[in-house]
Amino acid sequence: MKRIILPTDFSENAHNAINYAIDLFKDVTCTFYLLHTYTPAIYQAEYVLHSPGQIGLGDIYQENALTQLNALKKQLISEFNNKKHTFIVHSAFNILVDEIVETSQKEGADLVIMGTQGATGAKEIFIGTNTVHVIKRGCCPILAIPPDFKFEQPKEILFPTDFEIDYQKGQLQEVIQLAELHHSNIQVMHVSSGYDLTSSQLQNKAKLDGLLGEIPHLFHEEPNQGIMTAINAFQEKKQINMLVMIQNRHTFLERLFIEPVIKKLGFHQTIPFLVIPPHQNN
Repeated sequence: MKRIILPTDFSENAHNAINYAIDLFKDVTCTFYLLHTYTPAIYQAEYVLHSPGQIGLGDIYQENALTQLNALKKQLISEFNNKKHTFIVHSAFNILVDEIVETSQKEGADLVIMGTQGATGAKEIFIGTNTVHVIKRGCCPILAIPPDFKFEQPKEILFPTDFEIDYQKGQLQEVIQLAELHHSNIQVMHVSSGYDLTSSQLQNKAKLDGLLGEIPHLFHEEPNQGIMTAINAFQEKKQINMLVMIQNRHTFLERLFIEPVIKKLGFHQTIPFLVIPPHQNN
């Protein structure tokens, strides 16, 4: 059984990401945690000086959150009618990113699926930044869904890498399960640095090849260019349905997962973006 955290602020973007998650795992037994956090505006002043019980705001905010969560749960059960899926509502007075990390650890979550927004205004930047911060915390694999993206099976998965990672089975578990579930092809893309692969890179490439096993996969060598340029060019050549990366803090992704490039991926990526933390090595 998979355990998946679905953060929501009850926006259309969040609801779209939830729908995607349910469709993606429609044939898998799952427990979905519908997670919402609330931080009242009064938190900056009176809420710090008085206990929530004294002024009654804590109970009001929590009651409202639970009412909306239970309404969402009822709607999803009615709309999808999937006996394989169980929904648990979870609300907390906390910062969203912290609550996602804490809940993922407490529940042993396999995946967090959440929406990201285009950088067109203050609200969108804030929501997008939450997604970026969750990715950076690396609590578990994060699947970020672009706004208005309608579900399509991930038949073609793009996996950019620099072959500097000593790949472990646990790191690839999520993408392998998705590929098996949806009969996907994995396109492994390496962007040339102008030099031949080192012996270490060749060993890592061979190990990756072995770990992917019978999953249909191809290795692509792209000319020396920026990683964002290479990803966009590859997407134009092939109908890619999902982007997957392992967050390696020490090499290629150390350069990738810093501002402003991560913002460009988080805000402007037009397909679902799965980020696997470096410690997924069980």
